Amino acid sequence: MEFVLPAAGADGLGVEHIVVARADGLGVEHVAGAGADGLAKRSFKRDFTLRSSSLGPSLHLQFVNMFTSRKKIHKDKDAEPTDFEESVAQAFFDLENTNQELKSDLKDLYINSAVQVDVSGNRKAVVIHFPYRLRKGFRKIHVRLVRELEKKFSGKDVVLIASRRIVRPPKKGSAAQRPRNRTLTAVHEAMLEDIVLPAEIVGKRVRYRIDGSKIMKVFLDPKERNNTEYKLDTFAAVYRKLSGKDVVFEYPVAEA
Repeated sequence: MEFVLPAAGADGLGVEHIVVARADGLGVEHVAGAGADGLAKRSFKRDFTLRSSSLGPSLHLQFVNMFTSRKKIHKDKDAEPTDFEESVAQAFFDLENTNQELKSDLKDLYINSAVQVDVSGNRKAVVIHFPYRLRKGFRKIHVRLVRELEKKFSGKDVVLIASRRIVRPPKKGSAAQRPRNRTLTAVHEAMLEDIVLPAEIVGKRVRYRIDGSKIMKVFLDPKERNNTEYKLDTFAAVYRKLSGKDVVFEYPVAEA
């Protein structure tokens, strides 16, 4: 992100003053203009903290917010986060600094990406991916974190999913072996378990339609019915979006 500020150099000639915000949280100041000798001059300096204060309170606040929120999102290959992802990262940062119940647990947690998924009834769900190695930390505070995030994104269900990578089968005759947890089936099953949290999956059944297509029924632990029943449509929409598979969620009928 750049802010271009016109300025005047000591020699009275125009200077273009650009402050660039980097993903690693550092600021790079770039001053370019024409000197008295008519030649272009360029200088680069890592001096954001000092210079940003002279940009005015509004711009300074934008820089500070951007740098702080960037600490809560690390995208693959240093890709730039979208505006929506920055808003989700900012929500994580705000919770870390204002919610005493979550502060210590959120300190070392961050996300990889965030998208919105359409759900029936013109609703949207917020799907947040985080690094697999942080799965234990996210699970520890799952219920409380989702509750607070849903308050910030009013009217939208929040789903947290660990990032996993699917590995292609090795070529025929190759000695390489593929880890079982990196197969398409294993990744989709693990993703399904993340989507329905805090409920646990207690059973599955596959139904075949007349046209040859199939639909999977997933039975959830009724102990978490109060926390998950209103999200069943969201679970189905998110899983369909990420896996391309249809699934119906139900709770087992208790036998009399």
